[in-house]
Order: sequence, then structure tokens, then C-alpha cells
Amino acid sequence: MHNQSTSSSTMPEAQRLPDGAAAQMPSEALTRFGAFMRRETLEVAQDWMQVDSYKARIEPIDTSMIAKLQTLTVGVFWPHREADLAVLLEVGAGYLALDEIDRALASTMQFPCGDDFSMLGMMVTTPRLQAMGTGARLLRRTMADCNGRDMRLSATKSGYRLYETAGFVPDGLIYQHQGKARPIHAPRPVPGVALRPMEPRDTAAVAELDRLAHGVDRSTILGVFLARSEAIVAERDGAVIGYAFCRPFGKGRVIGPCICEDEAVAIQMVAHFVMSYEGSFLRFDLHQENERIAAFLSASGLGMFDTVTEMHLGASRRARSGVMAYGMAMQSLG
Repeated sequence: MHNQSTSSSTMPEAQRLPDGAAAQMPSEALTRFGAFMRRETLEVAQDWMQVDSYKARIEPIDTSMIAKLQTLTVGVFWPHREADLAVLLEVGAGYLALDEIDRALASTMQFPCGDDFSMLGMMVTTPRLQAMGTGARLLRRTMADCNGRDMRLSATKSGYRLYETAGFVPDGLIYQHQGKARPIHAPRPVPGVALRPMEPRDTAAVAELDRLAHGVDRSTILGVFLARSEAIVAERDGAVIGYAFCRPFGKGRVIGPCICEDEAVAIQMVAHFVMSYEGSFLRFDLHQENERIAAFLSASGLGMFDTVTEMHLGASRRARSGVMAYGMAMQSLG
């Protein structure tokens, strides 16, 4: 599948984006994408790589490697429990680089949605190897697995330059809010909107709201999260206009996804879980800059902790008006 093409085209011969997606990308990003995927093309499919003075092997991630993957994430101060990583392995695939004594050195995963889109995530490299090309090698291999798909990822500050080199372009910041939930007064109800627990009859409406917000059918991922979450919907005149999940994650619980068409409805749904888990550690990944929601989160004890940059390769897809994603289930999955 992979070759050593020396074509001057901006797109690599063996790697393509969905029809029409390239036209939505800046030409310089396509040039970077082509150069990145042509580099070391003979090595992309190999199951080993040279790291410093020793060889490391590359293996597909499976459930037997969860403990190794969790040790790797601890090394970069990510909060994922083994149970959180098990969710990712249920909906995605990827690679783990291991040294000669079976220690995890780096990882990368992709989470397909439909036939032409994938989220990329769990791109972790042990700090001592971050300048040695280990992460780039795994990223290139995972991107090759995503041939014909638009791609999206959440870039940490340390990984941003690598993803830019690979052709990804920034969409905006994601604001990670977290902390111990304080006592709050319930926000003023949105006129005509009522919250209630999600019921099986709401599944299709929730999936459609999610599709509108993300530009892709994520029904499989939603089903996996729903099985582990408390879920509520916002309803107006008998129609579901928003939904939010809350589930155990990391140091406590995460609120997300949170999807609706109005920031006031988003605040009302988030407040439901803040009040339900007063005194507990909560996290909310705010998908876009929104002063009103950020102020509410801070007042609730969930201060802004960090930011990552959402980036895409191909069509962006994500909605910027109407039904939108205000909160994320997990940065690796959107």
C-alpha cells in the first residue's frame, strides 16, 4: 500500500482525504500532510523502530496492555484510570511502542466514526523520548490506517508542533475546567425548557443532536458512554433539544458530552450534575470560548486548569452555530 513516491504533488500517492475535503484545507497544510506521509514510507508498516541505542517493537494495542498504557499516561500526568482506558479500547484501535524489557514508550489510537471520519487520541510519548521521533512514527502509522478519512484531534502544547507538521490545522481552544463542586443556587430556568432523565425512547433524538453538533454519526461511541453514565435531556414542547452525560472518570467524574443549541440550556444541564455531586471532584471540557459558561463553572468550583487545541485534517465538520457541542466526553473522543 505504501511506496516511495517522489511525486511533487501536495498529496501523497498512498494517502488521501475524502472527496472534496482537500479543497477545504489550506494549500500549505496539504503540502505538510503530503511531506509527512511520504517520509520514511517503507518503515510505516514495520513492527520495530530504532529508539536511541536500542530497538523498540510496535504492537497493536489490546486489552492485555491496559496496565502498560495506564503507566504511560501516569508518566505524563494524565488522570486516566484503567477503566477509562478500557472504554477507549472498546471503540478504537491503535499501537503501543514497547522497549526490550516490555516497558511502554509511546502510544497512539484512532476512533473511527462511519466510513470517512476518525478521531485521533491517546497520543502519548514518555518525556525522555519526545524529541526522538517516536511519537511521529506512531502518528504516521495511525494516519495511514485512516486513509480516506477526515481526522480530528486535541493537541496538547507539547504535541502541537508535531500535528502541525503532519498537516493538521487549528480550530480553536478547548478549556479544561475542574475542581471540587461548590454549593450553588440553581440557575434561572430557561423558559419552556424542562430537564428529565434520558429514556430509551430518546436514543434516536440524542444521536441526531450529536450528529448535528459533530458532523458525524457517533452512535457507537454514544452507546458505550451511555452504558456508563447518568444521562439527562432538555425538552421543549415535547421535543428533545439537548442532552448531557455524567460518568466516573479520572479523579472523580466528568460532565460530557453536553450538546444543545443554547448556552443557557447548557448551563442548566451542567448545573443539574454540579448540584447532584456537590463536594465531589468534577471536570468539564468546555469546547469553545464562552465567558458565561466559564464564569458559571468557576463559580461552581470548576476553575480553568488547562487548554488544548482542537485541530483537523480534511473537512472540519463541527457545527459553529445551532446545535453545538459545549462539553466533551473525553478529549480523545470529542
